[in-house]
This record gives sequence, structure tokens and C-alpha cells, in this order.
Amino acid sequence: MLEFDAVITRSSERGAGSFVAFPGDVSELFGTRGRVPVATTIDGVPYRGSLVTYGGPHLLGVLKAVQEQIGKGPGDTVHVRLELDDAPRVVALAPDVEAALAAGGVLDAFRAMSYSHQREYAAWVEDAKRPATRVSRIDRTVERVRAGLRLK
Repeated sequence: MLEFDAVITRSSERGAGSFVAFPGDVSELFGTRGRVPVATTIDGVPYRGSLVTYGGPHLLGVLKAVQEQIGKGPGDTVHVRLELDDAPRVVALAPDVEAALAAGGVLDAFRAMSYSHQREYAAWVEDAKRPATRVSRIDRTVERVRAGLRLK
């Protein structure tokens, strides 16, 4: 288990996301320079994420939901604990969502998407407040997966 303290940084002025920089040598520690799936806790809140690089140091995204749980945001220091996460990453789908994807013939294509993209679609559907909105989002999910599109 690796531990470090880091400052949450906003990825852009528009607030498209936030991250902490990983202070270690990822290739030395994990044997790769690419994406590394990790099981982490940020100020005690568990989260499954990935260390990713965009040409510089590896970064760990800090979801808005995690920031809200810990009461911190960009500019604040957090304590991070992480380790390699080699467990399968499967998004649990609500029965109506899974049935619609299967009926639309796109369940395998959905499962072939990255874990984070599957999670985004599932959260988008679950966040619907009205039943009609949920049905619409499920239908749009099937259409977008069929077209090979990500949600964002």
C-alpha cells in the first residue's frame, strides 16, 4: 500500500475535473508507463480509479462525489492510499438497463467499453429523477452504444 499527501488540482478553468499528482515513478512501481488501475482511499473514502498520464506525471482523478464526501476541493490537501487493483471491473447494471441493452443487441458492446465509460452511462441513467427521464436515458444509451459513442 502506497501513501502520500497531495493537493487537489482542477484540470482546467472550466472545472472539467480534478486530480492529484502521483509522486512516484509509475513504471518502476507498477511496471508500466500507461494507465494503472488502482484501489484507493482519499481521506478515508474508498474509490476505484486509475493513474493516467497525459505526457507528464501520472494523475489520479478525484471525482466530484468524493470531494463532496470529504468536504474538500481544488487547493485542499488530501491523504491518499493506493494499491494496484487487479480485480475485474464490472459495473452492476439495474435489471431494466441490462435488459434494454440485451434487447437492443448491444450488451456485449457495452461490456467492451472501459469501466469508466460503463460507470458514466449507469450513473447517468440512475440520476434520472422522473421515470420518463429514466426510460428516455435508457433508450438513448442503447442508441449511443450502438453508434459506438461514449456519453461524454
